[in-house]
Amino acid sequence: MDDEEKPDVRPLRSARWFRKDDLPGFIHRSTLAAAGWSREDLMERPVVGILNTWSDINPCNLNLRTLAEEARVGIIEAGGIPFEVPLMSLSENIIKPTSFPFRNLLAMEAEETIRAYPFDAVVLLGGCDKTQPALLMGAASAGVPFIFLASGPATPRSSTGGDLANATGVWRLVDNLRAGKLSEGDFGAFERTVMGTPGHCAEMGTASTMAVICEALGVSLPGSSLVPAIDRRRTHYAREVGRRSVQIAAAGSPCPAEILDERAFDNAITLLCAVGGSTNTIIHLLALAGRVGVPLTLDRFDEIGRRVPMIANVQPAGEHLTERLMTAGGVPALLKTLAPLLHLDARTIDGRKMADVIESAEVLDTGVIRQLDDPVRPGEALVVVRGNLAPDGAVMKTCAADPRLLRHRGRAVIFEDVQTIADRIDDPALGIDEDSVLILRNAGPVGAAMPEWGMLPLPRHLMERGVRDMLRISDARMSGTAYGAAVLHVSPEAAIGGPLALVRDGDIIELDVPERRLHLCVGEEELARRRKEWQAKPGRHKRGYRSLYNQHVEQAHRGCDFDFLRGADEETLPDGLFDGWVGGW
Repeated sequence: MDDEEKPDVRPLRSARWFRKDDLPGFIHRSTLAAAGWSREDLMERPVVGILNTWSDINPCNLNLRTLAEEARVGIIEAGGIPFEVPLMSLSENIIKPTSFPFRNLLAMEAEETIRAYPFDAVVLLGGCDKTQPALLMGAASAGVPFIFLASGPATPRSSTGGDLANATGVWRLVDNLRAGKLSEGDFGAFERTVMGTPGHCAEMGTASTMAVICEALGVSLPGSSLVPAIDRRRTHYAREVGRRSVQIAAAGSPCPAEILDERAFDNAITLLCAVGGSTNTIIHLLALAGRVGVPLTLDRFDEIGRRVPMIANVQPAGEHLTERLMTAGGVPALLKTLAPLLHLDARTIDGRKMADVIESAEVLDTGVIRQLDDPVRPGEALVVVRGNLAPDGAVMKTCAADPRLLRHRGRAVIFEDVQTIADRIDDPALGIDEDSVLILRNAGPVGAAMPEWGMLPLPRHLMERGVRDMLRISDARMSGTAYGAAVLHVSPEAAIGGPLALVRDGDIIELDVPERRLHLCVGEEELARRRKEWQAKPGRHKRGYRSLYNQHVEQAHRGCDFDFLRGADEETLPDGLFDGWVGGW
C-alpha cells in the first residue's frame, strides 16, 4: 500500500476491558488468568476471537476444529491473544424442516457475541450453506474487523457416477432411479460413498458459491476458498488467517464497512454469474448488503448478469468439480479473467486492492476457466423475472435449465405443500404432460421458512418417456447443487397473499426469459375477485424463535433478513459510568 493509503492505527477495542487500573479491569484480567493469560499479555496484546461453527453432526464443518487450532497458532505467532468461541452449527442436510430460518438466528448470535466480548478482530469459520452468510451478516453488523475462512470442499470418492459422486449426482441418480434406469443396488453403493470426507459440497452449490464469493467480496484470503477440506494447504491458510487477523486487530482496520461497499457487491455478483452459482447466494447477498446499508436490489443482479458470461466449467451447470477449478488457477485466475467487468480498486482484507490481488494470477487450464468470448454456456447464468405473478421479482438459474423452457406457455398444476407433491406427483388423474407448469406455493419465508423444495420432482410416467425437465414455479428456494427450469423466490409469497396464491389449476402461465416476464394469463377482474376470496391460513408457530421469525422476516427480494436488523448501528459498548458495571460480582 502507498503511505497515504495506510489506515490510521486505532485504539484497541479490548483496551476498554483490560487496560484500566480499576476494579472492572482487575476483574477482567484476573478472570482470564485461569485461561493462562497474564496481566501484561492482556494489557499489551490485541485480542482475536475465533468464531467456530464446528459440530460433529455437521460433516461440512467437521474440520473446523483443526482449522481453529491452526488459526490459534497463527494468532500467537503474530503476537495476538486467541479466544475460540463455539457458535450454533447449521447442518443443511440434517436440520428440519430447513436450516434457512436459523441463518438469522446464527447471525444474531454472531453479532451479539462479537459485541459482548473484548475482540479487536474476529476469525469466522464456517462451511455448510447457512453458516457462511450468517457469520458474515453478524460480523458486518457488529462492525469489528473480521476475516473469513471456509471449511473447504469435500473430496468425493470415485464410485458409481464418477464425477457425479457429489450432491448434484444425488439429483441425477434419483431421477435415473425413478425412471427405472438405475438399480437400487447401484444407488445404495452411491449412498455409501457420496459423503466420503469432511467438507462442504464439491460442486458450485451454495456452500462453494458462498466461499468463492467471499474472495470476490474481499473478506477472505486470495486463493483460500477452493482448497479441499482434507488438503494440508487449508491448514496453511488457517495459520495465515490467524496472522492476518492480528494485523487488522492492531490497526483496527479495515472494518466491514470499509470493504463491503457497492464495489464489493458488484464484484461478488459478477463472480456469481461467472461460476453459474447458487440462486441462494442472491438472498444472502441481499441480506448482507442490508446489514451494511448498501442499496442492493434484484435489478442489480439482472443488470450485471446480462453482461457476465458463465466462464467457470463447474457442476452443476458445467462438467467439473471445484478442485479442478482450484488447480486451473482458482478464484484469483477467474477474477483476472473477469477484470474488465470488475471494480479493481475495491479493498480486500489482505491489505491490497483487487487489482493487486489478481496481478500475478494465471489461468492454468482454459477448459475449466474459459475466456470471456468463449463461455461454457451461451446467455445469462442467472436472471430476474417479473410480472403479475411476481411483482417484486423471482429468480431463475437459466444455465441449469433446458433452453427450450426459457420461453414457455403451459397449464398450471398446483401443489399446496411438499407432502401433496410426494403423495400425488405420479397420479395420472392430474393429467400432467411435459408442457404443464408445476407450481408449489405456501413455501416462502412465512409459509414454510423457505425450504429447498423448488426443484419439484417430475412425474414418473414422463421420466420413463425420457422427459428430464419441466417448468416449475415456487416461492421456495432450490439447492445450489440442483438443476432444472425452476423459477424461484416468487415475491411476494403466497402465504401473505401474493399473486401466487391466486393461481388455479388449469390457468395458463407464460414465461419469457429474454423479456424477463412471468405472466399469469388471467384477467384483472377475475384476479380481483379471487383476491377478495383469499384468506390467510393461521400461523403454526405461536411461541419461540419461529414465532419471532414469522413476525419479522422480510420477503425474498429483500434477502429474508429480519426487518429490525437492516442497517448498521453504531457499536453499543459500556461507556463512562457503565464501565464500572461488573456482572457476577
